[in-house]
Amino acid sequence: MKPRLQTSLGQQLVLTPQLRQALHLLQLSALELEAEINAAVESNPLLDWDESEPLRVGDGSDDAPGTEAGDGDAKDTEFRDDDWGQSGEAWQESRGWQGDDGDDPADRVAQADSLQDHLSWQLHLTQMSGRDRRIGLMLIDAIDDDGYLRESLDAIAQSLLPEIQCTTDEMLAVLHHVQRLDPVGVGARDLGECLVLQLDNLPDDTPGRALARRIATDHIDRLPRIGIEGVAAELRCELEPAEQALALLRSLDPRPGAQIGDLPANTYVTPDCVITRQNGMWRVALANERLPRLTIHRGYEQMIQHAGSSDAGYLRGRLQEARWLLKNLAQRGETLLKVVQCLVREQSGFLEFGPQALRPLTLREVAAEVGLHESTISRSISRKYVRTPRGTIPLRAFFASGIGTEGGGEASSIAIQEMIKRLIEAENPRKPLSDARLAETLKASGVPVARRTVAKYRELLNIPSSHERVRVA
Repeated sequence: MKPRLQTSLGQQLVLTPQLRQALHLLQLSALELEAEINAAVESNPLLDWDESEPLRVGDGSDDAPGTEAGDGDAKDTEFRDDDWGQSGEAWQESRGWQGDDGDDPADRVAQADSLQDHLSWQLHLTQMSGRDRRIGLMLIDAIDDDGYLRESLDAIAQSLLPEIQCTTDEMLAVLHHVQRLDPVGVGARDLGECLVLQLDNLPDDTPGRALARRIATDHIDRLPRIGIEGVAAELRCELEPAEQALALLRSLDPRPGAQIGDLPANTYVTPDCVITRQNGMWRVALANERLPRLTIHRGYEQMIQHAGSSDAGYLRGRLQEARWLLKNLAQRGETLLKVVQCLVREQSGFLEFGPQALRPLTLREVAAEVGLHESTISRSISRKYVRTPRGTIPLRAFFASGIGTEGGGEASSIAIQEMIKRLIEAENPRKPLSDARLAETLKASGVPVARRTVAKYRELLNIPSSHERVRVA
């Protein structure tokens, strides 16, 4: 073939550095964005903190009924409970508090000890030999977060070799010392032993203590199946004392180790937006109280005109980066505000009545409504939270898949999960509803779902199966 030159005209989408930065900022959470801004200020001399006015974002208002966008004014983000009346939905508004020295007192709070640290500290105060203390520390290390010793004593003894050689009886003697530590019931190897340890710590004249100890020792595993009547028959006692003993067992803590330890991960979240209701209308505003305020450093900007060529080139590049950052931060706020406004319009019933009123909604529908790409919507809601009168919830909670109903409409998966949860809460604890029975009940309500779908939703709700939910009435 003869080589030749040919020209063609076409269009191509190129990810410029500005666009990459805008996409990166959009998918950051509030805390990650704060860290990103702090790093940018440290590396760019043209960026400075603005102590006068907070970073403002356009309200992005539209004429859709039922929503208004706040302009960042402090009074617009305050919640008024006029329209909620006695609904019981309390609005807890969290505001940052600064100490006299300007720092956050939460940063000075000492980190909570773990359960192992708490037990080890008590063990070192116990009079015992160094050898027994090392065995006790190994036992404490094997205790899980609930306070139970799941590993066998033989396995723990093997892990002590070759430094320490001990028998099972020696391990058991040290374990009895560990089980006397606080919290009461820690170090138990099963539920029955945990309850017995707590019962032994009660006064001898506690009503029902002796009978409760017999139930915890011999009948705790069979109690859900045979019921209190079966326990009373096997123990050859009256029903009333058996019920008294059962009430005492229910007052005990089956997870004593959960009282000690750090808070779970992701306990605290920072909302990116605030949804309030004022005068019968839903209002959306950005939560800017934690967003650092930035501005261009005017001193360095004026130095560009008098600096040399190399210094001026460096300062101009940094100035352009600072302007890009400010512009992309404003664009991030506008995009987020636009998406949340759309969610409020589409899911106003969810805000009014709760998860049972959540309608099916997908990323494609929101993208078509606001005129953005689905990937942009996905980045906008990723790791973002919104503060509402129903609490601080993730933006992904506004989305749900749908299942067709017999009436021709659709029911969201979240609403169906809420229905399943309510049916299980109202069931007879002696005869829990099976997945098939739940499916039949939902079908009678106009929501045809398969048994396997009910099982999947039940597992998502962390609800055990019917035979595991059997409880004594």
